Amino acid sequence: MTSPLTLERIVNKLPDKFNPEQASNLDAVLQFRLTDADSFYIQIQQQACYSQFGEHDDPSLVLHLDEATLMRVISGEQDGMSAYLKGHLRAEGNVMLATRLGKLFSR
Repeated sequence: MTSPLTLERIVNKLPDKFNPEQASNLDAVLQFRLTDADSFYIQIQQQACYSQFGEHDDPSLVLHLDEATLMRVISGEQDGMSAYLKGHLRAEGNVMLATRLGKLFSR
């Protein structure tokens, strides 16, 4: 039986779901600012991935969303573009980076 999907589990497991072959020449920080839960960020550098709760000083991309939207996108229940178009997700910075998330991380 799999454990329930929680924010802590997502943050801790993201590096395990990282596809390094999709990140050649990528040096980026993706900040997730959740309106109703703790913020976290993912740092990708030299084809390695690291995730941590908190705020990064200089993120490449900032995604603004609530925890329920994050859970739906991570679980595959909702597509990130759909969340964006419905106003459930807002992006600032290098928005082209957001389009790569599906390839950078497996479900």
